[in-house]
Amino acid sequence: MSSSQPILPPKARQQRNHAEMRAAILQAARAVMREQGVADLNLQEVARRVGMRAPSLYNYFDGRNAIYAALFADGMRLYCDRLEALHAQYGGTWEGLQKVMEGYLAFGLEHPELYQLLFERPVPGFVPSDEGLEQSQRLLGIARRMAGDAVTAGTLQPPVSLDVTVNLVVALMHGITALHLANEPHLPSGEGRFGSLIPVMIDLLSRAWGQDSQSESQISQG
Repeated sequence: MSSSQPILPPKARQQRNHAEMRAAILQAARAVMREQGVADLNLQEVARRVGMRAPSLYNYFDGRNAIYAALFADGMRLYCDRLEALHAQYGGTWEGLQKVMEGYLAFGLEHPELYQLLFERPVPGFVPSDEGLEQSQRLLGIARRMAGDAVTAGTLQPPVSLDVTVNLVVALMHGITALHLANEPHLPSGEGRFGSLIPVMIDLLSRAWGQDSQSESQISQG
């Protein structure tokens, strides 16, 4: 006798179908955003790709900003999960910081529409939901923990506060990624004018903020 999946009660089946359609709408929205631009999300085109008329989308999302909000929360959660995995694997090491920078660029290459929505401001007036803002705070907390672990281990010895250190690294990381995506998005991380700068940046930072930076400074001043 062949086994079969249990038959769901009508309400549970309706909830499953609703969740599946929401996921399909979000996937279609991401495809439209990649092709036409993040700020130019056309709901009629999204509806066409999932086989419904545009007004029917409102059975699943309150409007275009609600779709943006869902994608922001999902995208931020995805990136945070990646960052936490890198932290767990590498801890507060220079290799870990390089992996973080490379991972940020890789995220932008793999998910350009999410990268723009999360880390740039392509949609005028868009404000993330409470869930999205919570994930943003989670990201900041991970970054602070990584930097704090590096300072505690003595790997990182910056001459500025922890928050300033995090902000400086984020600015450098985002600058390299933004320039790479704007000029050579067809090249993978580690290649091109800007993508190849990550190891160079890590070397410069380790010389300035690494374990030997203070002793070298003392020698030069002696």
